[in-house]
Amino acid sequence: MQKTIDGLNINYSDCGSGDLVLLLHGWGSNIELFASMTAVLSQKYRVIAPDMPGFGLSDEPKEPWSVDDYVDFVLKFLSDFEFDKLIVLGHSFGGRVIIKMASRELPFEIEKVILVDSAGVKPEKTMMQKIRQRNYKMGRKVLELAPVKALFPDALENFRRSHGSADYNSATPVMRQTLVKTVNEDLKDLMPNMKMPVLLVWGENDDATPLSDAKIMESLMPEAGLVTLKGAGHYSFIEQQFTFNKVLASFLDIS
Repeated sequence: MQKTIDGLNINYSDCGSGDLVLLLHGWGSNIELFASMTAVLSQKYRVIAPDMPGFGLSDEPKEPWSVDDYVDFVLKFLSDFEFDKLIVLGHSFGGRVIIKMASRELPFEIEKVILVDSAGVKPEKTMMQKIRQRNYKMGRKVLELAPVKALFPDALENFRRSHGSADYNSATPVMRQTLVKTVNEDLKDLMPNMKMPVLLVWGENDDATPLSDAKIMESLMPEAGLVTLKGAGHYSFIEQQFTFNKVLASFLDIS
């Protein structure tokens, strides 16, 4: 399905009936990865899931967005639906958006939250990482000088690629800047505001948002409980699909 929000064409899915469940995907992902859990949830709930701007079949933002911009987008997306309470599920970056949204004054109640391998905890940099970051900034400044750019026009892009993550290197210029604006925000101070029941589901081998992040969230969110999926990584809901769906059905009373 398609709708237009602030001039952006947004792709989304809408299936099932009952109370509303919103699914928010992770960075570089899209709603297609939610097919299995949507099949489970739609037995009892109406399930909606947008490709967030910049991902899937939705348009990308016209300028770099912050996490708050994505929260604004989600609220505008929801404004066409009639509901008083909402269940939200977010994977990775989608979880980051949910944590930020849950700390706002909202015109509806967030009844329950499921965070799957969620972002939101900014890791402490090691000394080696700090040194690499400093060297990167110094190298970038040199390569951005006009004479150097004239002599070596591809050097800056090659330098960025050699130092950037896979997500950064595969993104467009607008989404690269969006990634920088969103990934560096630490949301730990907002987590105590999440007083609703929160289910944390994590892959024990997650190397993008490690299990230690989940334990921090569990300690900061008053009603949070953690389920660890053995042998799974960052996409635990796919890698341990059967077990994940059983946990999800139990938390949401789906028989």
